[in-house]
Amino acid sequence: MTSQSPMPSRPLISKLLVANRGEIACRVFRTCRALGIATVAVHSDADAGALHVREADEAVRLPGAAPSETYLRGELIVKAAQAAGADAVHPGYGFLSENAEFARAVADAGLTWIGPPPEAIEAMASKTRAKELMGLAPLAADAVTEADLPVLVKAAAGGGGRGMRVVRELDALKGELEAARAEAASAFGDGEVFVEPYVEGGRHVEVQVLADAYGTVWPLGTRDCTLQRRHQKVIEESPAPGLGKELVGGLHELAVRAARATDYRGAGTVEFLVAADGTAHFLEMNTRLQVEHPVTEAVFGLDLVALQIRIAEGEPLEGPEPPPARGHAVEARLYAEDPAAGWAPQTGTLHRLSVPDGVRLDTGYADGDTVGVHYDAMLAKVVAHAPTRAEALRKLAGALDRTVVHGPVTNRELLVRSLRHAEFTAARMDTSFYDRHLPELTAADPGPGSRYAPLAAALADACGRSRFGGWRNLRSQEQVKRYRNEADGVEHEVRYADTRGGPVAEGVRVVRASRGRVALEVDGVRREFAVTRYGGDRVYVGNVALTALPLLPEPTVRQEPGSLLAPMPGTVLRVAEGLAEGARVTAGQPVVWLEAMKMEHRVVAPASGVLTALHAEAGRQVEVGALLAVVQEDTEDAEDNEDTEGAQ
Repeated sequence: MTSQSPMPSRPLISKLLVANRGEIACRVFRTCRALGIATVAVHSDADAGALHVREADEAVRLPGAAPSETYLRGELIVKAAQAAGADAVHPGYGFLSENAEFARAVADAGLTWIGPPPEAIEAMASKTRAKELMGLAPLAADAVTEADLPVLVKAAAGGGGRGMRVVRELDALKGELEAARAEAASAFGDGEVFVEPYVEGGRHVEVQVLADAYGTVWPLGTRDCTLQRRHQKVIEESPAPGLGKELVGGLHELAVRAARATDYRGAGTVEFLVAADGTAHFLEMNTRLQVEHPVTEAVFGLDLVALQIRIAEGEPLEGPEPPPARGHAVEARLYAEDPAAGWAPQTGTLHRLSVPDGVRLDTGYADGDTVGVHYDAMLAKVVAHAPTRAEALRKLAGALDRTVVHGPVTNRELLVRSLRHAEFTAARMDTSFYDRHLPELTAADPGPGSRYAPLAAALADACGRSRFGGWRNLRSQEQVKRYRNEADGVEHEVRYADTRGGPVAEGVRVVRASRGRVALEVDGVRREFAVTRYGGDRVYVGNVALTALPLLPEPTVRQEPGSLLAPMPGTVLRVAEGLAEGARVTAGQPVVWLEAMKMEHRVVAPASGVLTALHAEAGRQVEVGALLAVVQEDTEDAEDNEDTEGAQ
């Protein structure tokens, strides 16, 4: 604890603008309301009707849709704060939250910056400079040898998996360096990258720090963020399980050292990769609030946003040590994405999002909102707190199992299975968890909920179409309906008969059926199915998404063989250098790069052959299924393969 006398407090904040959107803006507004602080939102044209805009007291438009036109325009946000009469700015996370020039611009405008000093942001902004500050040094790219492999190429100024590549073969290093530089320059305006050892079988562990202006730094336990896809976190928990007391103490010491080295103030996170042998490797310091901060709040009983505001107002932390930690907390990020399709982000109307009571829900969406293509695919964060880790995992898995999501495809089922996976419950996971287990975690659900969903949908539909809401007195001709399960694309034909006693289906007793609810009994076990219809043909039975099909299949549009289609709506970032119609490509060769929801996606050649058509160009907006290019497969190679196979 410092012996300094407290500095004079700044005037209390009366109106705060959040320079962000979605979930984090809503979360900051929630604390502001509790503190009696008026709120101001900023919004792009795409976000004009977004939840964070509706929840703010006032809102200011940022013309445009792309982040580069709106949420990344610091000068526009400062003007918005001045126009609304705000006296403080909270940056949230992402966008300008770690931009030192923006922090300076806020202060220069006479506004209170809810974050660390610009100098601290600059000191940790570059991962290479941060390592040097901590007495570490990255590998020189031109000095990497076979003995150093595997290595990780990382953007010096980035995060969230952008500009990051794992390299396992020396010959691939040059190409991956170029690709990482291009992606980093596009995402962060800085193409600097560096190389560091890639720790196989490691765990991602971090320490939340909170520092005031009087020399007090609180290390708030540990968090484990090991379960990641594309280097982006999916499930986080606090405390990190299975770490020895000595290791935790060492991580706390390093985290406090990083904060003191930069005269840090406010909330920050120091991240480490912990190898299987317990060796900790410093990764970076994030000079902002983290997405996963709620698990720390739950364990320590704190409101980190309220403490950020208190520190920015010049108040000291209450005592030299943080409050004691209690219990265990786990957070799952609910994304609009399809894990089984390469984690492809999804868009569309979020008809319904309903999470059971007993867990914390942080979201930037409400029923009826649209999930667009311009921003991150995260719908919500769901957090459970319990006395023990096992209880917290069970509580969160159960809540997500009962969560209802109607709209774009999500990772909800993957989260439930991950939380119940034996490797995770035993705390034996590492950062390659999804690389190893994705097929089993995304396999089609064979359970009764999925198996009997088409029948429940058909019976509910029949009730809705019946003029009197009843059934025939005599057994009628068998009724037939067809549905496609959108999770796996499988089509189902449902048959049932109307009788005096109600509908009859083979092997199933229909207990009751109404427009919105059906009860079925199979082998003496009764199950309830909630049925909801949206539009003309989309039906949800629980979370099972079905599409009602005509009895006679309609003719479909056939695409030319070798067509490369956009797997999602997005923007064409670039086309492979030097590629034009008539060029030869090889199977798996990247042809087009798309950007959607802050993620980059490669569209590759399906086979070796000649590029006969190229419809993609940088900057073009495309819808899902749009034709990007056509590759005519080498027929000679195909014939050679057939001959070879026949000769074996």
